[in-house]
Amino acid sequence: MPINDTSAFWSYSSKEWMDHLNSTPNGLSNEEAQKRFKQFQPSKKQVSKFRINAQEFLGQFKSPLMLLLIGAVIISAFLGDTSDVFIILFIVFSTGIMSFWQERKAKEVVAKLQSLISLKSTVLRAGIMQSISSKELVPGDVLIIKAGDLIAADCVIIDCNELYANEASLSGESYPARKNNSPIPASTALAKRSNCLWAGTSIVSGHATALVINTNEKTILGSISESVSKSYESSFETGIKDFGVFLMKITLILASFVLVFNLIQHKSPIESALFALALAVGMAPELLPAITTIAMSAGAKRMLDKKVIVKKLSSIQSLGEVDLLCTDKTGTITEGSIQIASIIDTQGKESNFVKKIAYWNAALESGYSNPIDQALKNLEIEQNAIAKKIAEIPYDFTRKRLSIAMHLEESDYLVTKGAFKEIISICSQVRINEEQTCPIASMEQTLLDRYNSLGNDGYRVIGICYKTLATKESTVEEKDMIFAGFVALQDPIKEGIQATIAQLQLQKVQLKIITGDNSTIAKTIALKLGIQNPQIMRGDELMQYTDLKLAEKVKNIHLFAEVAPQQKEQIILALKKSYTVAYMGDGINDVAAINAADVGISVDNAVDVAKEAADFVLLEKSLDVIAVGIMEGRKTFANTLKYIFINTGSTFGNMISVAIASMFLPFLPMLPKQILLTNFITDFPYLSVASDNVDNEQLQQPGKWNLKLIRKYMLFFGIHSSLFDALTFFVLLKIVYAKEAVFQTGWFVESILTELFILFIIRTHKHFFKSKPGKYLLILSILGLLGTLYLPYAPFAQDIGLVPLSFSNLLAILFIVLGYIITADLLKKWFFKKYSQL
Repeated sequence: MPINDTSAFWSYSSKEWMDHLNSTPNGLSNEEAQKRFKQFQPSKKQVSKFRINAQEFLGQFKSPLMLLLIGAVIISAFLGDTSDVFIILFIVFSTGIMSFWQERKAKEVVAKLQSLISLKSTVLRAGIMQSISSKELVPGDVLIIKAGDLIAADCVIIDCNELYANEASLSGESYPARKNNSPIPASTALAKRSNCLWAGTSIVSGHATALVINTNEKTILGSISESVSKSYESSFETGIKDFGVFLMKITLILASFVLVFNLIQHKSPIESALFALALAVGMAPELLPAITTIAMSAGAKRMLDKKVIVKKLSSIQSLGEVDLLCTDKTGTITEGSIQIASIIDTQGKESNFVKKIAYWNAALESGYSNPIDQALKNLEIEQNAIAKKIAEIPYDFTRKRLSIAMHLEESDYLVTKGAFKEIISICSQVRINEEQTCPIASMEQTLLDRYNSLGNDGYRVIGICYKTLATKESTVEEKDMIFAGFVALQDPIKEGIQATIAQLQLQKVQLKIITGDNSTIAKTIALKLGIQNPQIMRGDELMQYTDLKLAEKVKNIHLFAEVAPQQKEQIILALKKSYTVAYMGDGINDVAAINAADVGISVDNAVDVAKEAADFVLLEKSLDVIAVGIMEGRKTFANTLKYIFINTGSTFGNMISVAIASMFLPFLPMLPKQILLTNFITDFPYLSVASDNVDNEQLQQPGKWNLKLIRKYMLFFGIHSSLFDALTFFVLLKIVYAKEAVFQTGWFVESILTELFILFIIRTHKHFFKSKPGKYLLILSILGLLGTLYLPYAPFAQDIGLVPLSFSNLLAILFIVLGYIITADLLKKWFFKKYSQL
């Protein structure tokens, strides 16, 4: 029949695909292969590496915050303030270089994925076997496959014999996948597409011929590579960008308004322009990149001490916002290896006899090395005698069992292990104990119930049976066997993972598991992790929802099972609409999800491409460090917000006050150089915010970027600051009758002192005297305070437009500052109580 849905190629036979692709069992002709190669490998326009790098580097400076800072550099240069020029330029360029380096690292991930496809493959071309580069494969090629081969294209199997593929890195399935050539329904989950082979997987045993369907970027592996090349903006990066746009608008409006108003009042055009430009520089958050970089670098160093590599500094901020951890199961939650959970007899009790015959069956088999036999070989048994193999009936796909005839402890046995239903089918008796058996018919339902119970508990279960051979010459036949018991297999969860998850829950971080493994086993893992009544969604169910409905549905799901790699990315993108998401995985199938998450985490035993895509790589198996890392992220996030609050609160209030005062005063309320000097003095203690202490109460909840809260804060604290500035104006003008120089000096002192004290008030949600500040913050603030009080009396005071203040004038200013401190602390307590939930 004609092929209508080429995306679900596993639902058609290899014969149908050969007809569709105009291929034959002998493969394509060399001429046709070359023609198709040109068709499917279009030549790409070459662009110089320098041009690419230059475009990527310049692209780092297009964000609103960067443009605002570049504007501040130009303004500072125009004002002749060389110190600000060099400081801001250094911050801007160091931030740009760091971002450029991070982007280059992301492109290395794609290169890593593409390198996986650069393999040698054996194909039939015109009936002749050829070894070619995997890059030269085209749809319609016939691949010759044997044990140990790495698969370089997505294929449908033509014919196979005892074929097993290791698809763990792609599907999340720990066990080798059995393969055949029978078409299966289009809705079949990736891990169950038994008639397909996938690029990036490997062959464990057997041999086959397969028809190439998709190559390069059209393979599942290729689509993951394409997903990694996408750039996803973290919530913190989005927040910073939005903040930059917001601040740029406020700055431009304020500076333009002041300039126009002063010109209308016929003030000096030069002085008015300089004053407006100084206001713009005063509003620019020039220290924000430096503060975030210093805070994140310190956090990265502390995390390195915990054996965690931080690959992208900005991800530390995002980690502080995380309220949902999504993780793959295999290799992250579990060990990613098969272990024996129990070996029991037909009564459900641990049995040394069953253990012994299972061990020797695995130890003596000569077929392919598989994880189940390896786990059985690792068992410790009492070896009173060494078993000797007499004969072997190898495992095959039809029988689904392996039989070994052996001489053990002066008797000859035939021992068979395999799929439970296949083992039951060759048994006539059931072993009750050493001396007693009974007919299989009387216990068949009991055995089936025990098998199902073990399966429901999340174990993979195989059956063991045996019979005594009368003589060495007896015909070895798999019939009239005695059922002995069960071997329960598991992929155990990693040590300490429950404690880590409990800690995350205390930190208000939810957990969701996303795996390609089957839902029953995944559910068992979820229960072991302490997830009560886990809600499950399978990959086939996922297809039924639109993006909008999925975003709502996934919020109530604990466990996503039997999902394809692309679906993992789809789930993460849906969850990001409601959460700040961290994703932890270790396989090729996790790379797209790691890249799409706000925070990507990989582990020590991950494939290289997963490590490359991750923001964090755990060098040790202990996952406790995730909880530690979240606390580091929250601390960094909290300190960054401190600076933003200060910059948008008191600084904004002071700049508003300056602008308003300039409208009714016959002179400038503060000289442009005094505004710049105010920034300079407060910058040093502000810079130490990055290393400030953070109250434990602020670390108990995920940090959230909230522009609405920042706007509210700017409004309330800007007004509060402006009210005290107005009080200062009133005192200086109407009570002490200050002239121009005295007024400018008095307000200069008041402005700096309020900006220094507001830092101690805003750095904590408690009363400021109940929270211990960081050492450097305290020292630099004291130095700034003493320096400010000294400046009016310094020998060079006249050069910066300052004059000595009388004792009464200085005392009046200090009383105003004291009132500001008390009211700001009370306002702070009220504000965060009322608006922290915005």
